[in-house]
Amino acid sequence: MQKVTFDLTGEFVELNQLLKLSGLCDSGGAGKNLVATGVVSVDGKKELRKTAKIRDGQVVGIGDVRISVRSQGTDGA
Repeated sequence: MQKVTFDLTGEFVELNQLLKLSGLCDSGGAGKNLVATGVVSVDGKKELRKTAKIRDGQVVGIGDVRISVRSQGTDGA
């Protein structure tokens, strides 16, 4: 299993953009197509919302790849 860490710079990132920014697809449109096929999960549950808001602490899975999302700019204060 390949593990990837994504450093979040804002409050959230849209799922299709996360797939693009993580290098799992070439564009946001390709990310939307991946989500539509039902192969993407968020926190272990199938996710079909292409622009679902992915936040700090969530884990996105596709195949044998796991993307851990973490916030780099906030400390919760």
